[in-house]
Parts: sequence; structure tokens; C-alpha cells
Amino acid sequence: MSAIRPSSTRISRRGATKMLAGAMAATLSAPRIGWAQDTSAQDQRNDYPLSIEEEVFLNDLERAACLYFYEQADPKTGQVLDRAVNKTTGTLDPRRIASIAATGFGLTGLCIADKRGYLPFVDIRARVLATLDFHLNKMEHQHGFFSHYNDSKTGKAFEFSEVSSIDTSILLCGILTCRAYFDDPKIHDLATQLYQRIEWPWMLNGGLTFSMGWHPSSGFITTRWDHYCELMMLYLLAIGSPTHGIDPSFWKNFSRPRTDYGPYVYISDSDPLFVHQYSHAWFDFQGKRDAYADYFRNSVLATEAHKAFCLSLNRGYTADFWGITASDWEHGYTAWGGPPLIGPVNGSVVPCAPAGSLPFLPADCLQVLLSLKETYGDDAWGRYGFCDCMHPQLNWYDPDVLGIDIGIGLLMAENLRSSFVWKTFMQNPEATTAMQRVGFHST
Repeated sequence: MSAIRPSSTRISRRGATKMLAGAMAATLSAPRIGWAQDTSAQDQRNDYPLSIEEEVFLNDLERAACLYFYEQADPKTGQVLDRAVNKTTGTLDPRRIASIAATGFGLTGLCIADKRGYLPFVDIRARVLATLDFHLNKMEHQHGFFSHYNDSKTGKAFEFSEVSSIDTSILLCGILTCRAYFDDPKIHDLATQLYQRIEWPWMLNGGLTFSMGWHPSSGFITTRWDHYCELMMLYLLAIGSPTHGIDPSFWKNFSRPRTDYGPYVYISDSDPLFVHQYSHAWFDFQGKRDAYADYFRNSVLATEAHKAFCLSLNRGYTADFWGITASDWEHGYTAWGGPPLIGPVNGSVVPCAPAGSLPFLPADCLQVLLSLKETYGDDAWGRYGFCDCMHPQLNWYDPDVLGIDIGIGLLMAENLRSSFVWKTFMQNPEATTAMQRVGFHST
């Protein structure tokens, strides 16, 4: 994410990525394949046949994650905590730093919880209504955009937090998922008002690409969403807006740099794996492409390259134990992964790395996730599922879970099982309109 994370390191996903980018790992020797343009049939639709064991595991993972988004949210404001202790009896964590992005994942999680019957409908509907009403009528905003980190009980922004363009977009994806899923006039009205209130041109600040945010003490952040990453949702939501939208021509303004790693050639810019997952959690890019790429296939290649990269490091990674993305580690919070090598990759595994790529590489990701649960059991697994990060050789298992990290695993697990989030979110006409406006077409 783009903002300062409230941890002992006070470092952001985006900032840590830029500061910790290192030398690229040695290139593999196999011949290259097409750059995000191979549209073979098995990559185009989500039809992986799950075994009974895999279904049971994914159901357990989803149920645990949905529990987090209900228990670790303030019942009056609906704001979801950025992080919480995983070994808990279900009481609300005393830390009051809520993440607007975690709340977006949480709203989508409530839809999944209702679909799967994990929680009573009356409780879910009440929580959704409370969340939407608070964010529309009681929470401070700037031209419709929200601060990244806020007090979970009051909604007041923390001084270190910026008004965030990408995190508001993640929240909005959750809001629009609720609008499409619930046949409820109140939910529909509140969600529509929240979307249509956002003045997207303001966040451009006169530029050709979006600013990463705005701070009341210093104004707009100078760094911009100007190269391919998790930004696709931001541009598509803005282009699809019926009230304060931007021209579809802005879609061409962010660069699409090319990464070569052995047989894998794909769009990336030295970023952790999560950038290839977030927009894909809601927008369905399967079987579609624009003038530049097949982005679903691109994420398949990025995941394959990441696995190959991990296995090449000689740091204990195997087919049963791989996956690194921005997360906690023993010394705080960092953005790490590759290729190329980013940060202090030391043999740790971050479960949301393979979990967030489940639809892209189902067999490989399920293999590592099932192995982690079977091998490390209660050390790695708690009330809300996997801990955020683990290094078994050091006997270190993160005591916390992070809302955005269990969120991406939850949404992608459900998309692998049923395509539910994709099917629901894409019922929003603004989403399909935006994709048509920027030139997406069926492959």
C-alpha cells in the first residue's frame, strides 16, 4: 500500500519496495515465452477441479478470515482493525488503528460470510448498514477520499496517515460488492452515494496520473501511480464514475515496464507479489485484454516467476514452502520478494503470497498452503487462519494477522471456488463500462 504503516518500522509497502529493491537474482537459462499475451485456454477461465480435501481447507481458511472481519471491526463504525492478535478468544483487539483498505476487504468478506452461511444474515446486514452510514455521514473525507488509518471508534484520522487514493479505491471495491450483492434499497443508496461523491480529478492534482495521496500538513504526495501495479482498480473506478469521472485516455498514462526472469516475461516493476493480486480480487480480467496485455495471464506469469525465484535462492524454499510479499517479519514490517530480489528475504514464508495467487496457479499455491497447515499446525494457524509470516527454522511465527493480508487470501480463495467476488462485483455497471471504455475485449 502507499501509506505509512503503523508498525515499529513505520514503513509502507510502496516505500519499502523502493528503498529495499536490490540486485536481480541470476537469470534462469530456459527460453522465453510471450510477454503477458499467451492466452491458452487453461489460463482464461477459473475451472480448477478442487478435491474434497482442498475444499475443506479453503472453507476453513475463509471461515476464519470472515470471523476476523466481523470480530475485529468496531460494531458502531464498521471500521476494521489494521492488525490483531491471532491467538485470541475473539475479543476486540485493544489497538485502535483501523485501515480503510482492510475495511474494504471486510465488506467483501461480509458478502462471502452471508453466501457461505458463516454468520447470521441479520448481523451481517446490520454491520454493512452501520459501516456504510458511518463512512457516508459521520467520517471525515476530502473530496470523497478517506484517510488510510483512522481511529476505529471515532473515525478520526491519525496524524501520520495520508488521505489515500488506492486505499479509498479498495474500500470502494468492498462498498460496490455490497451494493451488487444485497437486494436492499438502503445499502444500494448508501453505497451509490459514497461512490458518486468521490471527485476523482482532484486526486490527479493537474497531472496525467493519480497522486498517491494528500496530507493536510503538506498537500499532495509527489509520488504518483504511474507504473503498472495494483493501480488498475483506481483508474477503472475513476473512469467508470458517472458523476466526477476522468477521461478514458488516462488509462494509457501509466507505464507497463517489462520484467524478464528466465522463461517468464511479464509486466512488472520490481514490486512484491501483491501488486499482481489486488485489482484482480474484484475486477474479472479473465478472457479479456486491452491494447497492451492480458493481465490475468500476466499475473499467472508473475506467480510462476515468483515461485521459481524463491526456489532459486537456496534459503530453504521448496515446492511445499515458498511465497514472499509485503508483510511482517521478525523485525517489523517490510516489502520483500522478487524477482528481482527485494528486501531481506531470509527463508520466511508469507502465507498470503500463495493464497492471493490461488486463481492464477491453483495446484502450486494449494500445495504450499496445505503443507504449511499440516506441517506447522497450531504454530502457524490461529483463530483467524494463518499468521502473517513465519520462519520455522528460527521458530518464529508472527503473533499478528493483518487485515489486508488475510483479506486477499479470502477473496481469492472464494474466486477459485466459485468466482463469487468476480461475478458479484462485475454486476456493477460502472465496472463493465470502464473496462469497455479503455478497450478491453474478449480473447
